[in-house]
Amino acid sequence: MVKFAAPSRVDIDYSNSVNPLWVNLLNVLQMNVRYARCQGAELITEDGRRILDFLSGYCVHNAGHNHPDIVAAVKSELDRNGPGMLQSHVPEMAGTLAQELCRRAGGRLAKALFCSSGSEGVEAAIKFARAHTRRNALLSADGAFHGLTCGALSLMSDPFWSEGFGPMLADVEHVPFGDLEGLAAQLSSRRFAALVLEPIQGEGGIRIPEPSYLKSAQELCRRYGTLLVLDEVQTGLHRTGPFLASHHYAVDPDMVVLAKALSGGLVPTGALLMTDDIYGSVFNSLKRSIVHTSTFGENGLSMRAALATLGVLDREHLGEQSASLGAVLRDRLRARLSGYEMVKEVRGMGLMNGIEFAPPRRMALRLGFESFKAIHAGMFGQIVVMRLFRDHGVLTQMCGNNFMVLKAAPPLVVDEAQIDTFVEAMGAVVELMHTSASFWTEAIGLARRVVNI
Repeated sequence: MVKFAAPSRVDIDYSNSVNPLWVNLLNVLQMNVRYARCQGAELITEDGRRILDFLSGYCVHNAGHNHPDIVAAVKSELDRNGPGMLQSHVPEMAGTLAQELCRRAGGRLAKALFCSSGSEGVEAAIKFARAHTRRNALLSADGAFHGLTCGALSLMSDPFWSEGFGPMLADVEHVPFGDLEGLAAQLSSRRFAALVLEPIQGEGGIRIPEPSYLKSAQELCRRYGTLLVLDEVQTGLHRTGPFLASHHYAVDPDMVVLAKALSGGLVPTGALLMTDDIYGSVFNSLKRSIVHTSTFGENGLSMRAALATLGVLDREHLGEQSASLGAVLRDRLRARLSGYEMVKEVRGMGLMNGIEFAPPRRMALRLGFESFKAIHAGMFGQIVVMRLFRDHGVLTQMCGNNFMVLKAAPPLVVDEAQIDTFVEAMGAVVELMHTSASFWTEAIGLARRVVNI
């Protein structure tokens, strides 16, 4: 069993000055532990327990936690006392990184705009699409997650994320993910500046489109003058095997948003890749040479960390490892979880995978499940997450827009032994939910405590 730290000055300070509800939730879920060191795919607590990370900070730690080569590169950049953020010079490493990203992304992508997060990259994509097309309307998919700034929120169909924050951007429509007929009907109006899609929906439940979907969406966009923007914030940098998940589908997008894993999880870094034509629509004169910038976008520390991350991904062949070990993970999960009525499907690409649960048919199980659902739609999933963490030392999470899908997205440096550990932990928890009343009775008590926080 994991030992949990008593309330500390850290908890008190965080509760008083940051977010007390987050501390309370972690305490209720018995996941509030102190981490002393994080390396590769493992998190070591202060009391010496090893937690296996199968969340990767929501696909941030593709190269593993604190990869020594990336840490060394960041230290080297600090030690050289160079021009980190002059804002009045030509940042050499930004040019090098832009070339490397555009080369790997391929197609017509030729320019990079650097920022600090995926949300910021999506905001820039909205601005650049409107500038290039001279249209205002935007189109995205149901179930998408693009970030929590107002423009990104506007692209998301789930009102949970935007409720209470006032009106979002006007003239935004949503179509079902994978629905080409609905997409064609919308695009034929010729009023949309951009179609913004995730190649694989992460928070939507690891939703993988039909093989022809993205290519057909691209053709429709070109027919009706709409730009295709792919949000690869979670799926990029070899998370699914190739450098971009869209490479599975041989598409040639107009813009691509990258972030999360871009700097090894050490420095906030994001990038918007685009064609020369789109770039030129915004930066079209000396007067407009600084019309869109980001204060920390091209800082030396971020650029050095991102270049080092690309080097690690290449040298350690982590794209190939993601593809091969992802297949191993899915095969072993399917074998271990087959026959359980509440396991609907195991799916994914590379090391971006989901385990989808289904409501039980047996009345004995259904009573507990419906009790969870009445308290909160996400309660069942959080009990699974808690059991994995508390009883088996595995960290993961449910998808933010689909509480019935558990993520299995470890760092790309994970090995087969760690995969087997996860599979056995998953099997034990699923066995427990199907055979033990304690899974449901303990969890209902916990759920009530959550409601009373």
